[in-house]
Amino acid sequence: MRWKIEVKVNLKEGILDPQGSTIEKSLHSLGYKDISKVRVGKDITFFMEGENREDVVKRAEETAGRILANPVIEDYKVEVKKAN
Repeated sequence: MRWKIEVKVNLKEGILDPQGSTIEKSLHSLGYKDISKVRVGKDITFFMEGENREDVVKRAEETAGRILANPVIEDYKVEVKKAN
């Protein structure tokens, strides 16, 4: 069975986000003064083969925590869905 894995990675609260700050400043300079607390993250999508959903979730979580995110400064969320 084929599974679609979606990993969302964001900096932890309290960690400075220079890219988000730059975007926020640019938005303000363009007149969007009502926008604040811009944070930039990343979405990573991949597919995985496996018969047991629990095993796939475990492997996807392990992959996210060891390779796709830096757990010291980033939070991540893993979603596992059956692929079409």
